[in-house]
Amino acid sequence: MAADSNTVRDLPDVAHQAQPHLDGTLDWVGMSHIQVPVLVGGSDEVPQRVSARVDAHVSLERTDARGIHMSRLYLMVEKALASEPLTPCLLRRLLRDFLASQDGLASQARIRIHFEQLIRRAALKSDHSGWRAYPIRIEARMHDKDFQVELATEVMYSSTCPASAALSRQLIQQQFAHDFGPGATLDRDTILTWLGSEQGIVATPHAQRSIASLRVRPEPSFGFDPTALIDRVETALGTPVQTAVKREDEQAFALANGGNLMFCEDAARRIQSALREDEAIADFAVRVSHEESLHPHDAVAYASKGVPGGYDADAFA
Repeated sequence: MAADSNTVRDLPDVAHQAQPHLDGTLDWVGMSHIQVPVLVGGSDEVPQRVSARVDAHVSLERTDARGIHMSRLYLMVEKALASEPLTPCLLRRLLRDFLASQDGLASQARIRIHFEQLIRRAALKSDHSGWRAYPIRIEARMHDKDFQVELATEVMYSSTCPASAALSRQLIQQQFAHDFGPGATLDRDTILTWLGSEQGIVATPHAQRSIASLRVRPEPSFGFDPTALIDRVETALGTPVQTAVKREDEQAFALANGGNLMFCEDAARRIQSALREDEAIADFAVRVSHEESLHPHDAVAYASKGVPGGYDADAFA
């Protein structure tokens, strides 16, 4: 054993040999896309193990040091994230360990964790269900003792244009007036037949798949609950995209869209209102993008909580 220990101590370590002709501080040094399992779940959920990719970085401020102790960052990430559920407390402790492991080389540390949150969604009408995968990014930073953490995700939904709906209704009225003149004798069955025909519904409003991008700073005492956040946003919007869809589900979705018309401004305000009411959220920023079927550019809107010094419209710049 003594020979093995001496061998380890004798291995060359050129990373910490100063290079007089090269100096300067570095903003971030570390590793990106570390592959590691992570335990995630909300306060009321059994944690699930998911495959994640992790970026672990520290600053390098000593000009006499050629590099940092990268392997120490990797080993701490692998040990911490695979052994206990992901919480702000865990990340704060991990970043403290990052800085302590660098022998005074760094005063700043950060970690980014990317994974997909799988949530099973029931169909609107039928007895079927299916899985939705939501992209999640959690980022934590520490500068000396100052600690900040953020959760980001995206919610996909359908948006039907109110202006297009109004114009479509007008065309249907005009077609009705054309097909049934002032002197026409009308009965209920005739009208029902006409309404069910392609001739009767001559126009439909345009709708499109839309995306709400979210950046959220949780209150320190609440931790992460991606499912609760996603549920709140989808409830506010009313028309999240579906998984398993039979004909009765598609009809229910058409009904939801018809009774839930929204411009991008409406969608942003709905989410803003819903997140303002959530005591688990200290600050947030929202970007909604309606990827229009009418023209090749998108309609977008931004909103934030309005915390002084917090997120603003540039959060997604």
